[in-house]
Amino acid sequence: MPSPIQKRSLVDIALEQIRIRIDEGTWPLGKRLPPEPELAETLGMSRNTVREAVRVLTFSGVLEVRQGDGTYVRACANPLDTMLVLARSSVEQALEARGIIEVEASRLAAQRRSEADILALRAALEASAVRHGGALDDYIEHDLIFHQRVVDSAHNPVLSELYRYFSQVIRAGLERTIGDPGRPQPSFELHRELLDAIERGDADAAASANRALLI
Repeated sequence: MPSPIQKRSLVDIALEQIRIRIDEGTWPLGKRLPPEPELAETLGMSRNTVREAVRVLTFSGVLEVRQGDGTYVRACANPLDTMLVLARSSVEQALEARGIIEVEASRLAAQRRSEADILALRAALEASAVRHGGALDDYIEHDLIFHQRVVDSAHNPVLSELYRYFSQVIRAGLERTIGDPGRPQPSFELHRELLDAIERGDADAAASANRALLI
């Protein structure tokens, strides 16, 4: 019996298309990539998808974003092998890795968050709450935004970039866990408990609420 074909994300496809053009010499080492709108049109993808692919390639060292100048090809290291390893991880493995990042980030966020962080967290949570129980893709998109805001509130750029790099695996894991009627689901109110703990600066409660969300 043939094995099922694994659905590839649009970001994976964008990564591959950019890599092919680098390997073929369209954008050689040191070359500046086209501006984002032109790059999106060239690849036939949305600007959001292209932006995320560029972010991944920048984090992996293939591209370099020069503020006010553009995005340049920096190296020819291939991040696709890493992406494939992440994509093949089990739900349990992804949850373990997510917990390592998120739980500690929640603790740090409670200690370091600013008033601007709290406002951003509130807005992201309300956007997620409106979509809870609705279309799965839309809810997951906004749930990830909320959790990214939590990680960003730790004010550790390494944690923030790691989480962004890992976000596609988290998305796939959420699709499998939230979409599984036989799997117990955490209460959405845990998100509010997490935000409340961060807002009042209770690091232990924030870590506990985030841990409870990762079932």
